[in-house]
Amino acid sequence: MLINELEQANIAALKARDQVTRAVLSVVINRYRMNAIELKAQGKEATDADLVKIITKVIKELDEEKEGNVKIGRMDAAKAIDQQKSVIEKYLPKMMSEDEIRDVIAKLEDKSIPFVMKHFKANYDGQVDMSLVSKIARGQ
Repeated sequence: MLINELEQANIAALKARDQVTRAVLSVVINRYRMNAIELKAQGKEATDADLVKIITKVIKELDEEKEGNVKIGRMDAAKAIDQQKSVIEKYLPKMMSEDEIRDVIAKLEDKSIPFVMKHFKANYDGQVDMSLVSKIARGQ
C-alpha cells in the first residue's frame, strides 16, 4: 500500500535528518491514521484512494499557506512550502489528461452527466479532476 511507502520515506528522512520532508510526511501519515480510525469505527477499511484524497487536501492547504506567505513577503517560508509540496506530489497517481477523459466518455454507452460522473468516481477516483470530467461531459 501507498501508506507503507510514505512510512518508509518518513523513516529515511528521520535518519537523514531532513526536517522538511519529515514534517510534511508526518502530517500526511497522521491524517491517514486518524481517517483510518474513523473509517474503522464505521466498519470500513482505509484505502490508497483515501490517502490520495488526504495528500491532495494537504497540497491544497500548502498552496493557500504559500499564497499567504507571498502576500506578506516571506519568500523563505514560501520556498519551504514548495519543497514540502514536491515531497508529497510524487506520491500522487498520474492524473488523466483531457484526451484520456474524452476517450473514456466516448466508449460509454450512457453519456448522461450523472452516469459519466458515477463511472469516473467509481473507476478513476483520485486519478482524475472531477470538475474537468464534468466540464468535458457537459461539452459533448
